[in-house]
Amino acid sequence: MILNNYVLAQAVDMFMDLLKILIIARIFLTLIIRDLRNPLLNFIYRITEPILAPFRNLINKLGISTGMFDFSPLLAFLFLDLVSGFIMRLLY
Repeated sequence: MILNNYVLAQAVDMFMDLLKILIIARIFLTLIIRDLRNPLLNFIYRITEPILAPFRNLINKLGISTGMFDFSPLLAFLFLDLVSGFIMRLLY
């Protein structure tokens, strides 16, 4: 049972790290590539948009003016860390 929890915890941790890497890649690639027809950027957008959109909507609903900066990746990072920590506590 302990080994199964360890393997599951490692898988969850790797998945969360992968999501964070994709979000960081999206941030940097949007500075370089503006064309969503690019297959790499399109793939990253399709993976990360369901994670970032709720935080972007929350910022807009709260009426927080962020100018040209998008703080949804920062909120997504915090959320992913909270979820990851919660899952780790459940498994151990």
